[in-house]
Amino acid sequence: MQIATWNVNSLKVRLPQVLEWLAAHPQLDCLCLQETKLEDINFPEAAIREAGWQVAFAGQKTYNGVALISREPATDIQINLPNYSDHQMRLIAGTFGEVRLICGYFPNGQSLDSEKYPYKLAWLEALIAYVGDQLKQYPQLALLGDYNIAPEDRDVHDPAKWVGQVLVSEPERAAFNQLISLGLHDSFRKFDQPEQTFSWWDYRAAGFRRNAGLRIDHILLSDPLIARCTGCVIDKEARKAERPSDHAPVIATLD
Repeated sequence: MQIATWNVNSLKVRLPQVLEWLAAHPQLDCLCLQETKLEDINFPEAAIREAGWQVAFAGQKTYNGVALISREPATDIQINLPNYSDHQMRLIAGTFGEVRLICGYFPNGQSLDSEKYPYKLAWLEALIAYVGDQLKQYPQLALLGDYNIAPEDRDVHDPAKWVGQVLVSEPERAAFNQLISLGLHDSFRKFDQPEQTFSWWDYRAAGFRRNAGLRIDHILLSDPLIARCTGCVIDKEARKAERPSDHAPVIATLD
C-alpha cells in the first residue's frame, strides 16, 4: 500500500500535473490533497473519475480545500473537525478497509502576533483530541497533510533566520509532539534521510534552486502502520514542473 500527501496550491491550476503524477505512480492507493482552492461545484470530479480514481472532497472558493483521491471509495467520511466549529475547509477523513486516513491542511498562523496564530493553536488542540479519539476506533491510522510545522531545526534550511516566526515556534512544535505522544510516528524519520531534505520552498528568491526550504508536509503513522512502513520519500521532481506547487508530494510505502 502506498499513501501520499501533496499541497497542490490550486487544483484548478495543477490538475494536469496531479493526473500526470497519479499515472506515474501505479502503486499508489490514496493521494491526500490540500489547498485545492475550489468550491465543491467546481471540483474536477469527472476528470479524476475518468482517470480511474475515486474522490471525496470538501472545498471553498479561493482558500483551503482538501480531497482524498483513491483507488477504492472511502467510507465513513468526516468533513472538518467534529469538535471545532470552523467555516474553513481543512480536514477530510476516510476509511479504506481497516486503514483510517486523515488529511489535514493545518492553519499557517501568519505570524506570532497575528489573530490567526491563536486560531492555529486552538485548531491544533482540537485536532489532537480528535485524533486521540480516532485512534481508539481505528488502530491503523495515518495523519497526512500540510502541517505548517517544521518539527525540528533539521527540518529548516536556516534555523537562525526563522527564530520568532510561525511554523517553528515552541507551541507549534509542542503540538506536533503531542500528536506523536498519542502513539503516532513520523514515517519520514523512520529511515536515514539526506540532510537538508525539505517539502516546501518559497517561490521568492529562488528558494527551490537554493534549497532554502522547510519540511512541513508529514505522514504520521500509528503503531501498526509504522511497523508496516518500508519507506518514506519526498518527491522533489514534482517541484521541478512548469508552474509547480510550492510543495512537493510525500509518499509512504506500507508492506
